[in-house]
Amino acid sequence: MALPGSFVLALLFFALSINPLEARGAFDRPARRPPQRTAAEGICASSVRIFGYKCEEHDVVTQDGYILNMQRIPEGRAGAGDMSKRQPVLIQHGILVDGMSWLFNPADQNLPLILADQGFDVWMGNTRGTRFSRRHKYLSPNQPAFWNWTWDELVSYDLPAMFDHIHGLTGQKIHYLGHSLGTLIGFASFSEKGLVDKLRSAAMLSPIAYLSHMTTVLGDIAAKSFLAEATAIIGVAEFNPKSGLVGNFIKIICRQAGIDCYDLISVITGKNCCLNASTIDLFLANEPQSTSTKNMIHLSQTVRDKVLRKYNYGSSNYNKKHYGQALPPAYNISAIPHDLPLFFSYGGLDCLADVSDVRFLIDQFKFHDVDKIDVQFVKEYAHADFIMGVTAKDVVYNQVATFFKRQV
Repeated sequence: MALPGSFVLALLFFALSINPLEARGAFDRPARRPPQRTAAEGICASSVRIFGYKCEEHDVVTQDGYILNMQRIPEGRAGAGDMSKRQPVLIQHGILVDGMSWLFNPADQNLPLILADQGFDVWMGNTRGTRFSRRHKYLSPNQPAFWNWTWDELVSYDLPAMFDHIHGLTGQKIHYLGHSLGTLIGFASFSEKGLVDKLRSAAMLSPIAYLSHMTTVLGDIAAKSFLAEATAIIGVAEFNPKSGLVGNFIKIICRQAGIDCYDLISVITGKNCCLNASTIDLFLANEPQSTSTKNMIHLSQTVRDKVLRKYNYGSSNYNKKHYGQALPPAYNISAIPHDLPLFFSYGGLDCLADVSDVRFLIDQFKFHDVDKIDVQFVKEYAHADFIMGVTAKDVVYNQVATFFKRQV
């Protein structure tokens, strides 16, 4: 279902008139119990050290001035052993969340802690705009210029800054693990070969690059009705789903499309099989995070255009100014080195990383070295099961750890 662009713009202006204190927001839900923890004191303090693990907070500065927060879990709960033998792993979150999204379950079900216990030096990234990466050398989040970026900049600046920091401290090549948008920026970056000299292997959970068959109702409506573009028209540079404006607009779209916004996780990600109630409560107490409206426009372009390209500025003249050509350059995923060890895991019920799109993505690797690619299909999993599922340790994470250990 696609709503006419003029109708969407009218809804947006209607949303401006709604008092968020008088209406339940799109991400609100009836509370079952008070959330057990939030990240007010940082992710290490709130979600790692409480389980008995060492955790370090790191800040890295990108070449374009953003100050990104990272967490390092240098050892397992039992201790470090020989640190020189602990291979670094960078874990990268998806869209509208931050690194805390990996840590909502008990310790023995959380991927970063599982990998630390299995002998890895674990790092978690938090991309620009998320709650602990809302800093810049010269800009404030209150300035529109702070939000003038898309996932192109995550590829060009954020990932290189994280890789350089980890490599500089450890002197080792890095295992990369991405989920959702974390896979997209990984694919794009590795295809341009800027980081492959520091990369040991990559594991991609719920991988997205092509979104032609995306079946998430809200995402499909938002992309095809130009939600992000309409938001930009009225000058909203920060896309914050919890804000009065964006939250009210999402709620209106849900109502128009007959979507139950109280089950928004399922509406966006698919029917997840394996989330428990307390995990969902923690997720909704801490997420979603802000991103830039421009980033949402870029993702919408990917859905509508069915091509993985850099940001389209809307006219051949503007594109020529930025890229020297009428159309934005495409990312050539098949250019990823054929000997790079890759692990894919995707779900049969995922509405964002649809099975057809993932299989088309994997087909781009048909010339990859056959002994360097592992593919796992989990029939009952949807998008969020890969980061918060209570069965994910046995179904996915142990397989990821085994894959990483093979890459000596």
